[in-house]
Amino acid sequence: MTASLLHAPRLHRTVLSNGLTLLVLENPVSDIVSARLFIRAGSALETQANAGLVSFLMGLLTKGTARLSSMAIAEAVESVGASLSTDAAADYSVISLKTVSADFEAIFALAATLLREPSFPEAEIELERRLTLQQIRSMQEQPFTVAFNQLRQDMYGDHPYALSSIGTEASILSLTREQLLAFHQQHFRPDNLVITVVGRITPEAAAAQIEHSLGGWLQPESAGPGLSFPGVSSPATVSLISQETNQAIIMVGYPAAAVEHPAYAALKLLNTYLGSGLSSRLFVELREKRGLAYDVSAFYPTRLGLSQFVAYMGTAPDNAATALDGLRFEVERLKDTVLTEDELQAAKNKLLGQYALGKQTNAQIAQLLGWYEILGLGVEFDQQFPDRVNAVTAGEAEAVAQEFFHDPCISLLGPEAAIAPLGKR
Repeated sequence: MTASLLHAPRLHRTVLSNGLTLLVLENPVSDIVSARLFIRAGSALETQANAGLVSFLMGLLTKGTARLSSMAIAEAVESVGASLSTDAAADYSVISLKTVSADFEAIFALAATLLREPSFPEAEIELERRLTLQQIRSMQEQPFTVAFNQLRQDMYGDHPYALSSIGTEASILSLTREQLLAFHQQHFRPDNLVITVVGRITPEAAAAQIEHSLGGWLQPESAGPGLSFPGVSSPATVSLISQETNQAIIMVGYPAAAVEHPAYAALKLLNTYLGSGLSSRLFVELREKRGLAYDVSAFYPTRLGLSQFVAYMGTAPDNAATALDGLRFEVERLKDTVLTEDELQAAKNKLLGQYALGKQTNAQIAQLLGWYEILGLGVEFDQQFPDRVNAVTAGEAEAVAQEFFHDPCISLLGPEAAIAPLGKR
């Protein structure tokens, strides 16, 4: 076992002999301990045929082991007022728990059992299948989701990021218990695991508890499966989705940098400037001044692979053409517009203020530190990111816009009479 103390005075990083990485931050202010168990396995490992497998599997982790039923698991957590949940993302999956410090050992031991020994009962699989199919069908009735799913598919093509995180009706109907067991055996291994523990617990006590629960989990002799992304060709496309809705959904998407790209901080800053809050450029110009938007914003997800920079608007169908022009203009004007010092500093203040507010609770800190570690960025990124944001100049922001904000994919949803003419432009 090797251990080191990193920049934060109380942050300890430990690597167990089986390859498991543990991060512990002691915070004795309140009698709460939050933990995250990150698995280096997300929906990016899926194919069209098994889309939704990781989300499906994570939903079943709490539904039974060889010795515990789903009811027994729920009672064990709820009887002490703790919380335990699972989630799946593109680049990782996670088990989250929160408890008072006196109950941490028992609840963590339960989480470790669920992580290592899920039984995937057939009855629970069928229940999860029905619930997932209901969710898929419900999402097909949500205009924003339908438009975004189309945009994502157009932008990513054969890349796994093109797939819906919860799958399709066909892929969910075909999932089997054998597939779940095989995926679990292949990817759920100690050297694919990062655990963060934050709260009223000493690093020594946390390390002892994790060692007791998971230290005996042997690392397989063979190396873990690597993750390699296919290349992405994102030709500019316009997709029209005809629906008799009360508003048209306008989306423009630009291929954007992965998290380790030098342009990452500048793109985060431009996303804040354009689409974050009531003072953002898109909101002020397109909603407040021009009255075009019911809803307008932008987002830029953090991804290990190629990401996407998306601006979107909900507008009256009669305004669809004007809204599309306005949305593209506001994004693409940044290619030949240098932000003023006031604009740049305001965006920095907003972004870094939001970043600081996202680290107030034990749960938020556990999530953030584990997220950086599982992405391979290291906990040092917590300080590197603000430093990089502060270092962005107006000239750099313009250069990044010139690099990324051109030839977008466009997704339009609304009444045919409103959107059909836009496909011919």
